[in-house]
Amino acid sequence: MPKKIGELVAMLIKAGFENRGGKGSHRNFLHPKGIRVTLSGNPGDDARRYQEKEVEQRITESES
Repeated sequence: MPKKIGELVAMLIKAGFENRGGKGSHRNFLHPKGIRVTLSGNPGDDARRYQEKEVEQRITESES
């Protein structure tokens, strides 16, 4: 079962990313190390697999 966009947002915030806003359904996140992630979709929407992979990858990068 895919995660929801809201869950991915919560994961990013917990990992130290800052929500910089965005236009429409897009949200831009920035980590203090300079790592950027852009998510599209409303919080209740199912996340696509590529979005889940990207979020997991960026969180891993931020931890190293």
